Amino acid sequence: MAQSSSPISAVAERYAGSLFELALQDNSVAKVEADLTSFEALLNGSDDLSRLINSPVFSSEDQARAIAAIADKAKITGLVGNFLRVVAKNRRLFAVPGMIKAFRQIAADHRGEASAEVTSAHALTAAQQTELKATLKGIAGKDVAIAMTVDPSLLGGLIVKMGSRQIDTSLKTKLNSLKLALKEVG
Repeated sequence: MAQSSSPISAVAERYAGSLFELALQDNSVAKVEADLTSFEALLNGSDDLSRLINSPVFSSEDQARAIAAIADKAKITGLVGNFLRVVAKNRRLFAVPGMIKAFRQIAADHRGEASAEVTSAHALTAAQQTELKATLKGIAGKDVAIAMTVDPSLLGGLIVKMGSRQIDTSLKTKLNSLKLALKEVG
């Protein structure tokens, strides 16, 4: 099991570790990672799905049926499809975002990479992502796998989380700092 420096819940890390071991045995780590990314995109894009996994109101049977239908429709099959069904039956869907994060960390560690979460105001081009990876490689000393998210509220710039470090160059943060400085002066 991977030792991660980020605060990932023990439940999420155990499930992610088990999924990683199965993926490694099946020689399908890349496919599992891609399927988890697909599910994460569905989760981030749907308030209803988010409500389903976080709400204790739904029974485990309801959650399992809904997750099975969503996985089938999104063509998430194999290990990840079965994994999501097991997680739903065990009433651990609330931890799926942490499981995805933990799986990425474990997979990156296995490949000898560092992993970074990058939030930007706008989607980055392939060239920008390549340049960012090169810059982060210089900082980390090894290849860096990045997980991209877009948050228009940042206005501009990036927030990069790598291990226990966070680099925030977003305009939102800079404007908030300026606002606080102005309040102290006036």
